[in-house]
Amino acid sequence: MSFIWYIIIGLVSGFIAGKLMRGGGFGVFINLIVGIIGGVLGGWLFSLFGIHTSGIIGSLITSVIGAILLLWLIGYLASKTRS
Repeated sequence: MSFIWYIIIGLVSGFIAGKLMRGGGFGVFINLIVGIIGGVLGGWLFSLFGIHTSGIIGSLITSVIGAILLLWLIGYLASKTRS
């Protein structure tokens, strides 16, 4: 059951990150995928800095931050390849 929560939190965080990133969104479907991957990235980055979150809100914050970072990185790399 917890795996389903990870996916739901990732989907919600991808949607939120897409709304927060001005010009960084790539459409609803891609933002949802980025949210799931961003959750993993956020958890990994938080663990590197020794930050531990708990509960649904902590997981959502971690996932949103990871998704924002991932959207920024994808946007940065996409702009580099266009020029």
